Amino acid sequence: MVREECKALLDALNKATVCYHYLVLTVGSSADSQNLREELQKTRQKAQELAATTGSLLTTALRDKRLGAEERAEFQRLWVAFSGCLELLEADMRRALALGTAFPLHTPRRPLVRTGVAGRSTGVAARALSVRSLRHEAERDFDVEDLHKLEREILQVGKMIYDMEMKVNVPRWTVQARQAAGAELLSGAGASTAGFVSVEERTGPCDPSKALAATVFSAVLLAAVALAVCVAKLS
Repeated sequence: MVREECKALLDALNKATVCYHYLVLTVGSSADSQNLREELQKTRQKAQELAATTGSLLTTALRDKRLGAEERAEFQRLWVAFSGCLELLEADMRRALALGTAFPLHTPRRPLVRTGVAGRSTGVAARALSVRSLRHEAERDFDVEDLHKLEREILQVGKMIYDMEMKVNVPRWTVQARQAAGAELLSGAGASTAGFVSVEERTGPCDPSKALAATVFSAVLLAAVALAVCVAKLS
């Protein structure tokens, strides 16, 4: 089914875009290297391939006049998510171009910036740096050539976005989401509340054994205080 195929492609595009975003954050940092630049190149090319395939399928589906209202609404939601993902990819590619130009690999350069990136991006960078290539010495101009290629690819992505908007007119403000804003948070809070209520129902509003223990403890405490007062008066 075309809709399921579009969803699968969009999910893969989202993952590739997120991976590229985190890799871009390490350009110019102490983790920067040619391995990272190669991983950036592969990731963005994969993202562009997925974007081209997804855009073609969505365009064909939305231009089909036989499409039902409910199914058209679903494809429009996918279209809005796809266009947003493509814009984020273009922004990250521009950021990679700026950072790559500011921090060339094989020329005398200014000190690398410590970006302070931690958490998940560290794992992505570690995966990018785990590859060992023996071609680095022979490819001293890799980063320079890649920056020229990146400039051309940014123009291609921009043209893809323009063509996409010209072929299919889907105003974003007309597309309705399936869930209300923050529905995931509300569902999580509802589950927590339900769990609390179920625990309270099991234990009851007041546990008799705990009430008896509290009463006995209070009586012993009062007796101890009274005994201490008497001893103080006799002395």
